[in-house]
Amino acid sequence: MNGCIFSAEIRTPLHPSWINIHPNATWIQNGLTVAGENESGNGTNQLNSPCGLYVYDDQTVYIADQLNNRIMKWKYGTTNGQVVAGGNGKGNGTNQLSSPRDVIVDTEGKWIIISDRGNKRVVRWLRQNGISGEIIIANIYCIGLTMDENGFLYVVDNVESEVRRYRIGDTEGKVVAGGNVNGNPFYQLFDPHYVFVDRNHSVYVSEFLSSRVSKWEEGAEEGIVIIGNQGIGNNLTQLYGTVGVIVDQLGTVYVTDVNNHRIMRWPTGAIQGTIIVGGNGQGKQSNQLYYPYDLSFDRYGNLYVVDFGNNRVQKFLIEQTTN
Repeated sequence: MNGCIFSAEIRTPLHPSWINIHPNATWIQNGLTVAGENESGNGTNQLNSPCGLYVYDDQTVYIADQLNNRIMKWKYGTTNGQVVAGGNGKGNGTNQLSSPRDVIVDTEGKWIIISDRGNKRVVRWLRQNGISGEIIIANIYCIGLTMDENGFLYVVDNVESEVRRYRIGDTEGKVVAGGNVNGNPFYQLFDPHYVFVDRNHSVYVSEFLSSRVSKWEEGAEEGIVIIGNQGIGNNLTQLYGTVGVIVDQLGTVYVTDVNNHRIMRWPTGAIQGTIIVGGNGQGKQSNQLYYPYDLSFDRYGNLYVVDFGNNRVQKFLIEQTTN
């Protein structure tokens, strides 16, 4: 049996929950650099403090290139990227961005949607030949974004400590997680960063300072801590700063353990996680990470990681398994 079982229906763009990862899947430990790694800079082969990541169905990678105030597109197999939004200096003009923190592609593949954090807004640009953006949500301290199969947009506001769900055209949204000031109790979020939504519309939120991931079922007023909450540390029951989060079809959680420089996998109900890549100390070797920030999978189950401290994106190939 292959390390990755594919859904019968694959849509474009690919949503992570449509990938079925084998529970015993493993990844080759030496990553391949698919974007950046040429020191920090603003060239088309460089990144500067990259944050969010989106992998399109054709393995094109979109990256929120934070300190270059732009969104980069890296086509599969190329050594140089292309600026597809921003890149016109830091600012609040319609053709500018300010410290973008995340990027996604909408369900129709028409728009790229950007968390324009420095401007306190969410904007969208045409995915093909966009020359300026359109504000769709204003006055929000946005970080992470995601979209469900119905086209609802979920946005993390880490100042209000909440996740809101929006229909495109709706400027108010509805709180679906948190919204009760910053804190550790189950009805609160503590420094939320990124968000994932599964097929049942349960919302998973990474909480950086509390080093945990909480799950909020649709309509719930309280969350359930599903990983972390064991204090900050580096043993297999602990995390040290969580940002990127993805959940597969079995409910297994994959999360960036930022300050431990590793990616962790947490099966449903497990009391401890396993390291799937990294965990070899902070560094820039192919088997090391340096503050991994976000993660994603392609349709084949290959793992992509934004390696923030090394200004690069690493791809870890899935290995085949027979059990």
